[in-house]
Amino acid sequence: MKQVLELLGFFALVQGVMGLVHEFTDWDVGLVQRLGFLDGYGVYASAALVVLAFALFAAAESRGSG
Repeated sequence: MKQVLELLGFFALVQGVMGLVHEFTDWDVGLVQRLGFLDGYGVYASAALVVLAFALFAAAESRGSG
């Protein structure tokens, strides 16, 4: 379970960072910009993904080894 949480945290972190890169540099990267219902809220959604990633990493650490 720990590895699943770490994997989900990694994907959330990558997508959050790529969404922030897209918002500030207009590079065409990331999943957040492709979701129509998040139009205009890309920065908030990307920041939320980064926070979610750190929460998933913390949850994975609290699980211990196993």
